[in-house]
Amino acid sequence: MGLLIGVNGGFMLLATFVSYYYSDGVAAEMLEASIITIFIGGVIMLLTKNKRKELQKRDGYVIVTFGWIFMSLAGTLPYIITGAIPSFTDAFFETMSGYTTTGASILNDIESIPYGVLFWRSITHWIGGMGIIVLAIAILPLLGIGGMELFTAEAPGPSSDKLHPRITDTAKRLWLIYVGYTVAETILLKLAGMSMFDAVNHSLSTLSTGGFSTKNASMAYWNDQPLVQYIVIVFMFLAGTNFVLSYFAFKTKFSKILQNEEFKFYVISIVIFTLMASLIIYFQTDITQSTVNHPMVWGRYESSFRHSAFQIIAIITTTGFVSADYTLWTPFLTVFFFGLMFLGGSAGSTAGGIKIVRHIILIKNGLIEFKRSLHPRAVLPVRYNTKAVQQPIVLNILGFFILYFLSFIIGVLVFSLLGLDFQTALGGAASSLGNIGPALGDLGPVNNHASLSNPAKWWSAFLMLIGRLELFTVLILLTPYFWRNR
Repeated sequence: MGLLIGVNGGFMLLATFVSYYYSDGVAAEMLEASIITIFIGGVIMLLTKNKRKELQKRDGYVIVTFGWIFMSLAGTLPYIITGAIPSFTDAFFETMSGYTTTGASILNDIESIPYGVLFWRSITHWIGGMGIIVLAIAILPLLGIGGMELFTAEAPGPSSDKLHPRITDTAKRLWLIYVGYTVAETILLKLAGMSMFDAVNHSLSTLSTGGFSTKNASMAYWNDQPLVQYIVIVFMFLAGTNFVLSYFAFKTKFSKILQNEEFKFYVISIVIFTLMASLIIYFQTDITQSTVNHPMVWGRYESSFRHSAFQIIAIITTTGFVSADYTLWTPFLTVFFFGLMFLGGSAGSTAGGIKIVRHIILIKNGLIEFKRSLHPRAVLPVRYNTKAVQQPIVLNILGFFILYFLSFIIGVLVFSLLGLDFQTALGGAASSLGNIGPALGDLGPVNNHASLSNPAKWWSAFLMLIGRLELFTVLILLTPYFWRNR
């Protein structure tokens, strides 16, 4: 815990340098927040340096969950001390939304926020994207602590592919790819016309599939610069893809990519959904009414295609950037985008949501049940990437689906009790649990979460947390069984 909080403070120090460079007037306050956080982390490490350092599986769940909570508590300091977000509830909501890469915000005028604070806001995305836990496992061995338990609890998706037998080497390779993509997107966005500050911040948000922007209109600010949006589309796609496949691509092992069922489903779904949405927009919608603050360019169909591709990939990968108000694209597309909130990106990516691989295995298991009803004695295993999936994994996925939709239903009910209308409650629960950001109703693409009551903000933050940490990691701590002595 001390290490995680200390690393958190180190990133705050980086934001302090940005604040000083741009002379935004809050460098001293950012430095104060950084020193306090590093000091707290250091004290915790010193007080526990002689304690047992052998991590068990239960320890992994506790460290990941409470590490996320404590980092979010510490992450409120830059907002509160600088006065950018004076309310603790609002600051915690913004921080939790950052770390969980949800991208929901309570800020009404983002462009008035100091540069250092905006950079810190984007950094929380970047830290949470791959998981500061995975970053820490590359450091923990130096302290004599093993890290496999942390990686298992933190890694997104039903399984954690390893690029190397040693977990620390896996973490290093994942972060190398993550950093490389971030740098590449920053350079391309700068060349496409963004300022360096905007390019860095949007790259941090894109690769983490977060969605925080430095502009009030989000990516719609660049509707008159299609190249900028196409670059973001490409990197949202990459961020929603299993990072192991990126590693294979760099190793020129393209056959492993082409044979991956999840990747094929991911690509085909995006292509079909984009073509469908763009045709509906082209024939039934005036795209200029939904593009927030800029008229269309390059022709009507190009604009229809670009905005449909942008919003579909933004929702599937749970990035949550906004180039247009999709709730104005016919009632069918509004419901369609709501359905996409339950798809999720690839396992092993920075995306949130249910994950595509779970849908594939669940569908295959359902089809096999038809065969089993006709041939009850036949041995019919579920196969994924030509390999039989072990029954415990299938049961785990079934359990995850039940728990996910039960959490969604409870989320909607609680939001309704807290005063949200039906459409807003549905969208808010789906968006928070799936770490998406924009939702429906009062929480739609051109709105934010400032209108929520304080209890609703805390409830939304809880849903963000359990969604980001794959439900089991957090909810298992609420069971009496977890705390019983063996």
